[in-house]
Amino acid sequence: MSTENEGKIRIFDTTLRDGEQSPGAAMTLEQKIEVAELLDAMGVDIIEAGFPISSQGDFEAVTQIARRTKNAIVCGLSRAGFKDIDRAGEAIRGAVRGRIHTFISTSPVHMKHKLQMGPNAVLDAVGASVARARNLTDDVQWSAEDATRTEHDFLCRCVELAIRSGATTINIPDTVGYTTPQEYIELITMLRERVPGAENVVFSTHCHNDLGLAVANSLAGVIAGARQVECTINGIGERAGNAALEEIVMALKVRRDAMPFATNINTTMLSKASKLVSNVTGFPVQYNKAIVGKNAFAHESGIHQDGMLKNVETYEIMRPEDVGVHATSLVLGKLSGRHAFRDKLEALGYTLEPTALDEAFKRFKNLADKKKHVFDEDIVALVDDEIVRHADDIVIKSLKVETGIGIKPAADMTLVVGGVESSTKTTGDGPIDAIFNAIRSIYPHNAALQQFQVQSVTEGTDAQATVSVRLEEDGRTVTGRGADTDTLVAAAHAYVTALNKLLVKREKQVPEVLTVAR
Repeated sequence: MSTENEGKIRIFDTTLRDGEQSPGAAMTLEQKIEVAELLDAMGVDIIEAGFPISSQGDFEAVTQIARRTKNAIVCGLSRAGFKDIDRAGEAIRGAVRGRIHTFISTSPVHMKHKLQMGPNAVLDAVGASVARARNLTDDVQWSAEDATRTEHDFLCRCVELAIRSGATTINIPDTVGYTTPQEYIELITMLRERVPGAENVVFSTHCHNDLGLAVANSLAGVIAGARQVECTINGIGERAGNAALEEIVMALKVRRDAMPFATNINTTMLSKASKLVSNVTGFPVQYNKAIVGKNAFAHESGIHQDGMLKNVETYEIMRPEDVGVHATSLVLGKLSGRHAFRDKLEALGYTLEPTALDEAFKRFKNLADKKKHVFDEDIVALVDDEIVRHADDIVIKSLKVETGIGIKPAADMTLVVGGVESSTKTTGDGPIDAIFNAIRSIYPHNAALQQFQVQSVTEGTDAQATVSVRLEEDGRTVTGRGADTDTLVAAAHAYVTALNKLLVKREKQVPEVLTVAR
């Protein structure tokens, strides 16, 4: 094989060609140029910029990218027809290094139903198309479309003819995502052993993900001797997509013990590339997507979080910064343990005594059962609320609110005041008014409500509400805050918190409470 370094794998990115063929993923010229510039900067070896004959827009994109690209080879795709090849040659003319990638189907089903050509006609087309392309550039790639469903003897004849006609790279696509890793190893190995001149060209993989095997098959091809991998950012492409560039690159980097190969990719730019392609195509990256998904370096399980806090190697096989992610995220949720909760509090600037920590952790667990994602802002609101409540003389034990269209709002409440439990049921103009009336009924006072304010702590319908209540009594003003996924519960806590602050300011004993029968 004619390559400077047997251990170097060339990354052939086809995001702008095959990736754009994904339904709904069309990009503007400006967006294609932006993506191409990032691919060039991150070390991609070959950028397949488009299919020049397909449209004037694609021709312009390949032309502009060819002129602007500084390091990578810029490639244009073409079918076996001379018009296709000439158009591709024209588009890459301005490139520092240009390539024409020409292809034709070789499987029985494609030849019969798609091309309506016999084997001899296909062989003629292979030789003529490669020779035509070689007259326009010395870098020609030939692909056998649907190679993995092609008869081996015929595939060998096609590859041999392509090499003799001047192809320098031979691509063996798994066009419909049909093969398995072992089959692909055997196919690449067979071609390299049987075809004359195979040692003088670079073999390439191009695997689709219809069975979820695109990356596995691509790596199998590398093990079998392929030294170029065709792939796309985020694995986008027709149907189920292509092999994902970021997964190929990081698999080779992390498992050099099993696959002693390297790429030219600056892996710290992978996350940036993923976000850019997602933004320009409008295709979101699934949360659990390997390498670049939102949850790729996030841990919620308490067992996992405990291990991570002791040693990151317990549950991470690569560093998040290696792929451009700022840091590991310990996502707090219902599966998180006390260790992770305490670590999160310390990161947020809180150090609680054991008893206060226990109470805060209980409230956190209750909150995590109510909402999917517990954000840092939720933790801050929860702990601030807990700190204020810790020495409260007035504590809410239970609250039930009735409200709705055609229903008189009512609040059924139980408070513990100075250690004495009291209950009442009151009505009001609205549910908040009914709650505040219940509190005043159990604990009579002269404080006036000056302000009532509600805001969401985080986004989403399950977000915590933070309620602020300002009370004034004899010139003394206090503000109480409460946080809960139930706005009415948050309002009750805010009002009671404000009352507790008034008690501190009075510097008096809590007066005898009025017990009201339920």
